[in-house]
Amino acid sequence: MNALPVEQEAASAQATLEADILFKDAASYLKQKDVNLLRSAYEFGKTAHLGQYRMTGDPYISHPIAVSHMLVQWRLDGQAMTAALLHDVMEDTAVTKKEIRDKFGKVVAELVDGVSKLDKIEFESQEHEQAENFRKMLLAMASDVRVILIKLADRLHNMRTLTVMQPHKRTRIARETMEIYAPIANRLGLNKLYQDLQELSFQHLYPNRYQVLTRALARARGNRREMVDKILKAIRKQLKTSKIEAVVTGREKTIYSIYKKMIEKALSFAEVYDIYGFRVIVKDVPACYLALGALHQLYKPIPGKFKDYIAIRKDNGYQSLHTSLFGPLSTPMEVQIRTQEMHKIAEAGVASHWLYKESGTSLSDLQTKTHQWLQSLLEMQSESGNSAEFLEHLKVDLFPDEVYVFTPKGRIMSLPHGATCVDFAYAVHTDIGNRCVASKVNHELVPLRTELKSGDRVEVITAAHAKPNPAWLSFVKSGKARSRIRHFLKTMQYEESAMLGERLLGQALIALQSGPDKITEEQWERLLKGSGGKSRQELLADLGLGKQLAVVVARRLLSIGDGDATRQPGSLVIRGSEGMALQFAKCCHPIPGDPIIGFLRKDHGLIIHTHDCPVARKSRSDPDKWMDVEWAPDSKKLFAVNIKLLASNERGVLAKIAAEIAQTESNIESVSLEPGDSSVYAEINFTLQVIDRLHLARVMRSLRRIPEVIRIIRLKT
Repeated sequence: MNALPVEQEAASAQATLEADILFKDAASYLKQKDVNLLRSAYEFGKTAHLGQYRMTGDPYISHPIAVSHMLVQWRLDGQAMTAALLHDVMEDTAVTKKEIRDKFGKVVAELVDGVSKLDKIEFESQEHEQAENFRKMLLAMASDVRVILIKLADRLHNMRTLTVMQPHKRTRIARETMEIYAPIANRLGLNKLYQDLQELSFQHLYPNRYQVLTRALARARGNRREMVDKILKAIRKQLKTSKIEAVVTGREKTIYSIYKKMIEKALSFAEVYDIYGFRVIVKDVPACYLALGALHQLYKPIPGKFKDYIAIRKDNGYQSLHTSLFGPLSTPMEVQIRTQEMHKIAEAGVASHWLYKESGTSLSDLQTKTHQWLQSLLEMQSESGNSAEFLEHLKVDLFPDEVYVFTPKGRIMSLPHGATCVDFAYAVHTDIGNRCVASKVNHELVPLRTELKSGDRVEVITAAHAKPNPAWLSFVKSGKARSRIRHFLKTMQYEESAMLGERLLGQALIALQSGPDKITEEQWERLLKGSGGKSRQELLADLGLGKQLAVVVARRLLSIGDGDATRQPGSLVIRGSEGMALQFAKCCHPIPGDPIIGFLRKDHGLIIHTHDCPVARKSRSDPDKWMDVEWAPDSKKLFAVNIKLLASNERGVLAKIAAEIAQTESNIESVSLEPGDSSVYAEINFTLQVIDRLHLARVMRSLRRIPEVIRIIRLKT
């Protein structure tokens, strides 16, 4: 929607005025050469966006100016300010990255490129596009955090002007902001921005709820103003009496935070009393604790509602004392106590002192932690299979709630709320996570899936040959742990699939009166060129995963025509220790000694069934995917097998059966009891581990000798 000529002229004049204010504000802390660079960027951007208007009717250049105004408040450097004025020229105009680099330098060009969307690539879906954009933005951000600061300011201004968009677009952008951008702002300690993004997202996602709560808050504001003033006077008087210099303010909680509390605690608005909070700003850290003591003398503290973020600061740099008190008429209220420096960091986070003044300037503790987190994003993305998986890991890693635990040496580590011992192990080091087998919390052995609480002392026990369990993915909470486990499992499956694929191909070549040693490098090269540029390892892994058939690849290698297609490969010898590339069907639980057959299932590898398995019988319609397999005579691996016993329902019977199973050198994997047809008998289901059919037969003979055992059968389904 374009504005009328008169309105356009007025809007252009307003944009020019806003630009002049921007230059004046920037000159208060930037050098003159940086201000001149800003003016040059403004003219360049204004020319590039000439004739373009936002849906609000404003000239497009007004948007980059508004974004730059926010960066001035954070006192960012000249390069970041210049990039902010140019952040949309690559996406929305014909300007190239090279032009920006030639005119404004390499750093500015990289910043602009990091913020720009991938609008020229066709994506499979909206979700894929969103994930790919975030991946690119966050990787650019990992090398320079100013990218995300510009992007967050850009998103805030877009959210403030979102009402002109179509309803479905408003909802999508608001949800994206709530799920990704607001948590990133929180992770970087940009508290004010974090709250603004949440509030605006809530307003557009749930407009009716927002309006109802806004009206309710306006009514409550008048009713509770007298009480707030009374509390403010009481706090100031108490601090003055205690000779503590402080600035005390009352603050109204955001509508979204009130709504969140109503949902989490199932409260009505009338039941939410602490819609006001109070902030006490003192001169130094000792004064924080003195002020806390003074307030606890004035009002009774609510048990369990005190948090010391000064002694243990949040990862985003936030520091404050939080205490909840019973105010007048037993009304609960929250008070935050902090120094002026803490307040500055609480409002602007990493942007409050992200210095780019001198090349040798050392990083602060907050900057170092932020840099470490950004580098972890790089590691996470390199191990993620695709953009959507990376986005999933990122969302997990952006949980705002954290727990703080201690290593055996007393180092504090922060983890997402609900994190387990496995999350802790991976937070210490990837190798520790991959090799962990047990853990101790507060000197007591606990399961690896145990959730950690703030203050826990955690110790991880490792073993040299241990490896991640796929079941860990069902309970880990941190993005780092999830991505490391998946990466290990993918790598392990790939290597094991390639080994199985090599054996499958060897069997197929032998059946075709050839062999692996007779295939020349030239034959391999010809085959790989026709396979989409895959490497030999990738092709072998495809065979092991069932994505391609070994007999077909063997024929292609030997250049054998269709006339010889009747010949099938011989039996493949299996030991049961092939790993993830070979699986034993849960429908029939084959064990050595059972006649078996193999089914190549895409992405699952080779599935082993018994010959008489009813499930296998139903799916034999594709003979090319079935192959003969046989057991290796020297297999000593333990295999799971299910048996069912009907036994007298008497005291001590289960103990007798378990003891007999142990005597036969078998292991009980699981046991369950079912009542029989009467109270006299009970059915007991065991999953045992045996070496082969002979071992199973020995176990069953021993169990039949127990007088209380009436009947015993092997279950194959």
